[in-house]
Amino acid sequence: MKMEVLADAEAVARRAATRVAAEARTAVAARGRFVMAVSGGRTPWAMLRAFASEDVPWSAVHVLQIDERIVPAGDPDRNLTHLKESLLSRAPLPPAQLYAMPVEAADPAAAVTDYSKTLEKLAGSPPVLDLAHLGLGEDGHTASLVPNDPVLAVSDRNVAVTGVYKGRRRMTLTFPVLDRAGRVLWLVTGADKALMLERLLSHDPAIPAGRVRPDNALVLADRAAAGKAVSTG
Repeated sequence: MKMEVLADAEAVARRAATRVAAEARTAVAARGRFVMAVSGGRTPWAMLRAFASEDVPWSAVHVLQIDERIVPAGDPDRNLTHLKESLLSRAPLPPAQLYAMPVEAADPAAAVTDYSKTLEKLAGSPPVLDLAHLGLGEDGHTASLVPNDPVLAVSDRNVAVTGVYKGRRRMTLTFPVLDRAGRVLWLVTGADKALMLERLLSHDPAIPAGRVRPDNALVLADRAAAGKAVSTG
């Protein structure tokens, strides 16, 4: 796992956008498509707004969700609401190449199966994402892999539905598909993340984030989150 420390959250977002764009160009040149999955959050939305203006082969870009709250369409708690505003309304990404988690489905088990099939259609079986973007919670969670949730033990599925966390159930990608990603890009900003960032960098398995495979992982952190950490990127 490598880390780059930047001045602030804005700088992290800009740097992340250039890294994602570079990964996209490389993947399309090599394989004809770029398949990425993104998490939610203020810095990620800023990253996607910057990414929208990058020079990438948009017709070959495919965007999946890392996780989503099970709430109605258009709800401000939906990652999809912000994903559409940050990326789809700004970039020439074909709308059909943004794949929303089907959290409005009446049958969660069937919805999980449907999204797993989407993953396999885009990224193979088992699916291998070109890039998975992850964030880090103050409690050490990433995606919607939260402390003490039974989903942490899932090893035979790529997508699962969680228990209630902060008042919402969620759909999330699981450790197996995250661990197969060609690149894991962590965005970590704010002093409130400093302790958990130390634990992430030490691969602490006691927090969910620490259990994600560190190979091919890059952490982009601002100075507030990095604390005493020194850039190795």
